[in-house]
Amino acid sequence: MSNFGNRILVVDDEERIRRLLKMYLEKEGYAIDEAEDGESALKLASNTDYALILLDVMLPGIDGIEVCSRLRQVKSTPVIMLTAKGEEMNRVQGFEVGADDYVVKPFSPREVIYRVKAILRRSSATAFLTKETNRSNNIVFPHLVIEHDAHRVTAGGQEISLTPKEYELLHYLAVSPDKVFSREELLKDVWNYEFFGDLRTVDTHVKRLREKLNKVSSEAASMITTVWGVGYKLEVPK
Repeated sequence: MSNFGNRILVVDDEERIRRLLKMYLEKEGYAIDEAEDGESALKLASNTDYALILLDVMLPGIDGIEVCSRLRQVKSTPVIMLTAKGEEMNRVQGFEVGADDYVVKPFSPREVIYRVKAILRRSSATAFLTKETNRSNNIVFPHLVIEHDAHRVTAGGQEISLTPKEYELLHYLAVSPDKVFSREELLKDVWNYEFFGDLRTVDTHVKRLREKLNKVSSEAASMITTVWGVGYKLEVPK
């Protein structure tokens, strides 16, 4: 399995769009692989550790939503979905299956570059290096440790692999333990989107986060508590 720290997979059935993205991303120093349908995208994405995937929703064969959904079962690679104007539902579905961000077509290449860099900044360990000592940025609970400088989460003594959004959600809750956050607050602060009622995105990510934690520590998983009718909190074991 190859590991490419600056390699991006661009998936779109329109050659014109692939060429445009490739040109702009290469200018920024990224290496680009291309796929024009869901099947080849899935194959490439499963066998290579890409830094990020730009994934069109409307693809021949397996569509982008399905590609992202299947990929999330095996990989935590950051995914930015490309959606056409007016495809609000697709955007919501994209977040539900684990996409980290989206860009609406027609897009400005500069906006894409900005979003790519923002996500890679968040998902790279060096993004969180500060002048403080490493220790001061760690959040330590009995069964869960979040090392913010290294962007590392350990549950029950085992490191777990999270997508950028899963990590942000967990970190956001962990910074204010025992505080209840509504789904609306989480959408606004973690996803930076006001979704007018599309709150399943939060539920799906919480569910996925719990499942990943549960694989190594049921105690860590049970810390993410549902407060019925309100939202979620990270509860510290007494």
